[in-house]
Amino acid sequence: MLIHSTKLNRLLPRRLKESASSFLHQKRLAHNVIGIDLGTTNSAVALVQGNEPRILENEEGGRTTPSIVAFKDKETLVGLPAKRQALVNPRNTFFATKRLIGRKFEDDEVQRDIKNTLYKIARYENGDAWLETSDGRQFSPSQIGSIILQKMKHIAESHLSDEVKHAVVTVPAYFNDAQRLATKSAGQLAGLEVLRVINEPTAAALAYGIDQKKSDGVVAVFDFGGGTFDVSILDIDDKVFEVRATNGNTHLGGEDVDLLLLNRIIQQFKDEHGIDLLGDRMAVQRIREAAEKCKIELSHVKEAEINIPFITKDKHIKLKLTEDELDELSLPIINKTIDPVKRCLRDADLTAKDIDEIIMVGGMTRMPKIRKVVEELFGKKPNVSVNPDEAVALGAAIQGAVLSGQIKNVVLLDVTPLTLGIETYGGLFSPLIPRNSAVPLKKEQFFSTAVDGQTGVEIKVYQGERPLVKDNKLIGNFKLSNIPPGPKGTPQIAVSFDIDADGIINVSAADKTPYPEDSPYHGKPNEVSIQVVGQTGMSEEDIKQILEQSAQNAKKDAEYKQHVENATRVDILCTDAENVIVQFGNLMDEEDKQHINSILSSLRTKVQDVRERGVLHDVAQMTEEVNQLQTVTMAAVKKVAARQQQLQKDNSGSKGDN
Repeated sequence: MLIHSTKLNRLLPRRLKESASSFLHQKRLAHNVIGIDLGTTNSAVALVQGNEPRILENEEGGRTTPSIVAFKDKETLVGLPAKRQALVNPRNTFFATKRLIGRKFEDDEVQRDIKNTLYKIARYENGDAWLETSDGRQFSPSQIGSIILQKMKHIAESHLSDEVKHAVVTVPAYFNDAQRLATKSAGQLAGLEVLRVINEPTAAALAYGIDQKKSDGVVAVFDFGGGTFDVSILDIDDKVFEVRATNGNTHLGGEDVDLLLLNRIIQQFKDEHGIDLLGDRMAVQRIREAAEKCKIELSHVKEAEINIPFITKDKHIKLKLTEDELDELSLPIINKTIDPVKRCLRDADLTAKDIDEIIMVGGMTRMPKIRKVVEELFGKKPNVSVNPDEAVALGAAIQGAVLSGQIKNVVLLDVTPLTLGIETYGGLFSPLIPRNSAVPLKKEQFFSTAVDGQTGVEIKVYQGERPLVKDNKLIGNFKLSNIPPGPKGTPQIAVSFDIDADGIINVSAADKTPYPEDSPYHGKPNEVSIQVVGQTGMSEEDIKQILEQSAQNAKKDAEYKQHVENATRVDILCTDAENVIVQFGNLMDEEDKQHINSILSSLRTKVQDVRERGVLHDVAQMTEEVNQLQTVTMAAVKKVAARQQQLQKDNSGSKGDN
């Protein structure tokens, strides 16, 4: 155990000027550093082209992509395709997993999510919260995040017709060290070198500051998204963006409003019909989707209708919800944003009157009630000129362009969101770096032994604001051994914290006791250091193993993907043919119907072989069968149409004779 060595405290912060210089004189990289907003609900990717940041659209033409990953048969679906099939595959469709990144299974927030998610959250062997499919496969939240990041990478590559290797990825400002490292791990798994992890509100301020001609001043960014809430206060002065303070809640967002609305609908249905729908996964998924849609609609209209036919057997859900009712329901969630705003102002040593602009970011800020609350908090209308869904990705792209040298003379100075310190005697939390300290920085403080004859000290690193370590978050620990036994308080143990521009922490401890020359310990270095990976996320070895497996199976995976994509196309065309039989079957020749069904049966078997048994049928042969199916079906439909036309002519002739 350690105690303070109060005589020997010394602080080694890097000056603001030096920090700015380090940003301006970095190693310049090739262009095409993309900016990615890895969001709870939606993600976006952007790139600076011709000194202008722009959002890159996905294959469906969307400017944002749902942060949803699904495993269906042997396919991995991402974005809109994953969202579309969530209704029939809720157990294997993973959404809002960003809320689980860097968290332990036993965390209160995780335990709350377990009760409200349709997929399974499992306890991994190291205590982390992981995700489990219906067939028992387990994925870390970082792995799910990497699949989404890989999708963003592919979107960028399809626009550029070139490989993308570097990215700036955003995280909530209030993410702790473990969560930041887990996000970087996700980038590595996606095949990206994450040059910088940037706070979401800071990125939004960059997008605002670059876009606006007169943006200098004190800016507050109110970032209320699908799963997290952040508020940051920045000074913008001649393209220098300095964060003065940040605060927030990494488990507060639109998902919580959806959940309140979901529970209200389920309870109302139970009161009316005596049926509890909570155990019906498909029904809950349908209600969740309807609740989210209703919430979005009420940002633009005064009243919306929730209409879900046949929610169970012959029962339907049909109800109306007004904007005022949603406001009342959401108020407990909205009110949780007020205290972080007040704390942020206090930490920045400012009042609401000192704020020149309030920038609104995140989908929830479209809600009129939230805008009204923000206006009341700051005493002025918020600035809604930036697109709340796109600003963060645009800002990340700008930071990428700064790092590559494409944009010059822009300096970003961010802060660490939580106080950092170590455990000292009695379970006390001894802060070394206060929250909202500018990064990058280094700080060293001296401690000593707590008992006589102590030959080693365990350094436990915590993040938090509470005086006792039990109330803060342990993010890492290590041990300094081989300390010469002696009276307590004699050894001089230097503990040094070094935080880089990503907000990622390196901690070292060294015995710097001035031993006499005749001592066997004189001149012998005794130092140990770690990068705080906490006890969560994946180790470098885990990441290396996954990447090696990916490289080894790349060719096989690409071949299998081609067959799966072909099977999906065949499946759609088979469904079209089946619909034709349903619609016109009673008018078709029996011989034609049998011919169509025979081809359908053959194709359906092949599709099932690919998806369930991994049998890779010849693509050309399947294509030939599909062409035959379309030809036969079209011929049968033409026969039916010809008969119907002849029947109409005959009927017209009969009426004329009469």
